[in-house]
Order: sequence, then structure tokens, then C-alpha cells
Amino acid sequence: MLKTFATASRAARTSPRSATAFRMATIRLLSQLVEPKEPSVTTEIPGPESKKVLSELAKLQDARAAQLVGDYTQSVGNYIVDADGNKLLDMYCQIASIPVGYNNEALLKAAKTDEMAITLANRPAMGVLEEAFMAVKPKGMEMIFTSSHGSDANEIAFKAAFMHYARKKRGARGFNAQELESVMENQAPGAPDLSILSFGSSFHGRQFGSLSATRSKALHKLDIPAFKWPKAPFPQLRYPLDKYEAENAAEEARCIEETEQILKTNASPIAAVIVEPIQSEGGDRHASPRFFQELRRITAENDVLLIVDEVQTGCAATGTFWAHEQWNLQTPPDMVTFSKKMQAAGFYHTRALVPDQAYRNFNTWMGDPSRALIAKAIGLVQQVQEVGKYLKGHLEPLAVRYPRVIKNVRGAGTFLAFDCPTAELRAELLELMKNEGVNMGGSGETSVRFRPMLTLTKAHVNVFLTRFESVLNKLYKKHWPQ
Repeated sequence: MLKTFATASRAARTSPRSATAFRMATIRLLSQLVEPKEPSVTTEIPGPESKKVLSELAKLQDARAAQLVGDYTQSVGNYIVDADGNKLLDMYCQIASIPVGYNNEALLKAAKTDEMAITLANRPAMGVLEEAFMAVKPKGMEMIFTSSHGSDANEIAFKAAFMHYARKKRGARGFNAQELESVMENQAPGAPDLSILSFGSSFHGRQFGSLSATRSKALHKLDIPAFKWPKAPFPQLRYPLDKYEAENAAEEARCIEETEQILKTNASPIAAVIVEPIQSEGGDRHASPRFFQELRRITAENDVLLIVDEVQTGCAATGTFWAHEQWNLQTPPDMVTFSKKMQAAGFYHTRALVPDQAYRNFNTWMGDPSRALIAKAIGLVQQVQEVGKYLKGHLEPLAVRYPRVIKNVRGAGTFLAFDCPTAELRAELLELMKNEGVNMGGSGETSVRFRPMLTLTKAHVNVFLTRFESVLNKLYKKHWPQ
């Protein structure tokens, strides 16, 4: 995980200069930044300065997950610079959260406007900018609910699904006395026994509801009370896809059949199904458009809402603005959640999902309007498809040449991944890549995932490939010297 703790913040606390002088100096510094042509690593990672910062941070916050201390006064474009001055090509981007590069000129310009200053000073709620969000709304979506982060977006989407389900059952009548009294005791009928159906290996967040739908890692869920919600099987495809077309079709059909059976027979009624276009934390697992078309069919036929979790895949990462566009659905999903690269969070939905009374789905801030201003400045980068094809086209022959390290190359756009044979080998590969000046991350048990910025170019890919092949040769020389 990339720890978003800048040495600039530390300098601001220790410098004798005034805060205004520091801010102006920082602005001048950022305006002069030029993206490096290649990585540069001069210390171990984390280096001595980074270790000092982490040691200070650990006195106040659990910093054990931090692997790199970013200096955001020096980071630029596709390169993250750490507290020791090491310059790394960032192919992970704070778990897919950086859209158009560090210190992007358009984003810095948006951050320095009077509009941004007023928004930050007054923190208004309901900060929806039509040009930021509705200009890129998914097909079939009429409304938006803004929130704080991806887990929050999914959690509030679940609430919307439950309210919608109960309203259908209740019909035109209002709440009765039994419902009003029982809900204050956390009991039915006011607090009905309803479910959200998710898939094996899925990740939808770490809050109570979203965590109950998350199935990717036991460590995320241990010791936390959970709703007794059902789990459906997600297809486990075999690669290469063209070689196992019949087997994969049978696997997807099996999963759809089991999912429909759960929809029909689960002990507590299912209000919604939530699914990721690509199971990111679960190991970059894919399914075909046909699988999702069938999922939309059975949810519609069983009067169950379909929530598409595009927290990681949204904002052009897969080559279309929304990954589910590639499914060619006859009818759109009921909700689409988003965060990360969008620089804001929330969910799009149909008008039918607006609660019957105000304040039923609500929170103090209703998202962060300052992040909406940043989202407004993010343009769709058309090169994602081309660069993704270029990167994948080089990974596939590397998998043939180095089959003991790379297998199952897959993905869409630059949202790519491959598998390593073991978790230990993956850890070694990622560490070597960091020493070569490339920041990467894993997913699932043994997968390596690519989550670069939308501004990644073929030149960046070439820089990566040179260092990647060097690491592959080192691994082969160490483990298979013959």
C-alpha cells in the first residue's frame, strides 16, 4: 500500500518560514516539475529518511502497512518520488486511485481557484457538479448519490436497495406502529431480515455492510460481526481463453445456475446482487460479457436489483469509461458505484431508487464537493486502449519466454494482471521491481496487477519492460540457473 504521507507536510511543521511563504514556495516548485525520463533508485526502499518518517508516524498511527513514503513536492506525472529521493515509475498508483498523474497541471489549477477555496472553507453538502459527474453517467442512470469513499458508496447503495425492497412490499401505505416500534429494538418487521448477494473472492469494502459482502481475504473480516448474507460462485476461467472456450462457457453456466438457485431459495429475501466487472482484490478474476448478460437477466426475472461495483474499474481504466459498457447489456444495472480514479465517491442510480421520504439515505457531508471540483478537471484519456494493447502485447510473449514466473496474462485497457506460481515468488518479484525503480502491487493470492494512470504512454511501458525483463532474468538465474 502506498502511504499518502508527504514529506512536504513534515517540512511545513519544522520550517521557520511562515505557512504562507511555504505554500507559495511549494506552488513555485510544483510549477517547475518535469517528469523523469526513467527511474532512479539510490537507497534501499524504504530508505533512511523514509524510515524516520515512518517511525514518527508510528507513534501516532499504525504505519505497518506503509511501504513507501511519498514526497508529493517532487512527484510528477507517472513517477512517485519518496522521502529519500528515489524516483519510481508508478504502475500501482495508490491502489488505482491516481487518474492523471502526480501534480497534474489541470488538477493543480483547479485546486487553486476561488471556487475551490470557498468550497474548502465552507464544506457545503450536496456538492454535485453536473459537468463533473452527470457528463459521464452510465447509460440508464438518472440520479447520483455522493459519498466519502468506495466502501461508503457500496454501503449506502445497499441501504437504497433495502428501502426499495421494503417499499415494494409495503405498497402505498405508510409505516405502521409495529414497524416503528420494532425497528428501535433492531427487530422485524421494522428491521427486516434481508440480504445482499455477493460473489466468492469479491471485495466491496471494509465497513459493516460492505464487509459482509466482501469475500476476498479472511484477514479483512476476522473478529467482525457479519450479516448472514449468501455467496454465489464467481467463474474461475482457464487461460488462454481461446483454448478453453467450451470449458469456460460451462463454468459460467454453472455459476449462473447456482446464483439463480440462491436467488430463489435463500432463507432471507435478496434485495440486490453486487458484482465487480473484474474482481480486483480477489485476484483480477474475469468473466465474459455473456456471464454478466445472464446475471442481468436472472436478476431482472427474479425482481432483484443489480449493483455494479466500479470503484476500481471506473473512469476509463479498462478502455471504456465504465467497464460494464463492454457487456452490451439489454437493460442497464440499477446502480453503479464509483470512487478511486474518479477522485470522489458515490453511486449512480435510477429514479425509482429515490427513497419515499427525505433524510432516509443521507449524511452530513453528502460526499466532498472539493473532490467534485477535481473530478471536473479529469478528462477521458483516449490512449488507454492503445497503450493497454501495447503492454499486453508485450506481456504475452514474456509469459511464453518466462513461464516459471508469468502465466495467465489477462485484462482490459491498462487494467491488466498475470499470475505467479507462488505467493513467495510474487513477493520476490515485486521487491526486485521496486529496487529497479518500478512500483507495483499484487492482488489475490498470487496475482500481480497493473493499475497505472490514464496518462501512461508507450514510452512508460518501454521503461517498465526493460526493468521487468531484467528482474525476470535475475529470478531465472537464481532459481533455475541451468
